[in-house]
Amino acid sequence: MGFDYPLTMLTDRIAASLDARPGRQDPRFVGARQAAVAVIIRPDHGVLFIRRAEYEGDPWSGHIALPGGRVDPEDLSPEAAAQREALEEVGVDLAGARLIGMLDQVVSPDLAPRIVVSPYVYLVENDPTVKCDPTEVADFFWFGLDRLMGSAGRGKFSLSFQGRVVDLPRLDLDGARIWGMTLRVVDDLVGRARGKW
Repeated sequence: MGFDYPLTMLTDRIAASLDARPGRQDPRFVGARQAAVAVIIRPDHGVLFIRRAEYEGDPWSGHIALPGGRVDPEDLSPEAAAQREALEEVGVDLAGARLIGMLDQVVSPDLAPRIVVSPYVYLVENDPTVKCDPTEVADFFWFGLDRLMGSAGRGKFSLSFQGRVVDLPRLDLDGARIWGMTLRVVDDLVGRARGKW
């Protein structure tokens, strides 16, 4: 399983870590485009992921991601954007959920324009009904924290990027490849669940 303590302790560890060391904001990219995602954890410690709908010219097309998107001018905050996007993309209302904090911000690769993503962690009391907006989401998955913490599916893959081939970390679960910015969010979450921050 990848851990040696009861599953029920995991969200307590994450909450304690976010209380002791809240997520870091990246000062290098003040003024960059802002986005926010919701890390939604249900009572059985499943974390909600989506497969983005595919569109030509969309750099995130078909990727495994967390519900979320750009912060719009009408959003009061990045957190409000994460809640709005979760409702729009997967029909999950986070208004009554327990927000336990923000993980470290992640920044998009060296492409113009840079996007800074703020990941907010929510605990929901019930198993929410997921209703995907087909214009934005092609599929969804619940992956348990225990699986995200394990070694199964971990490795590297080769990607052509800016004219060169690079080897990048990946986590493959049930035919879904988690990598890039989403994997960086997952690894922060996993580290906190292990009590490391």
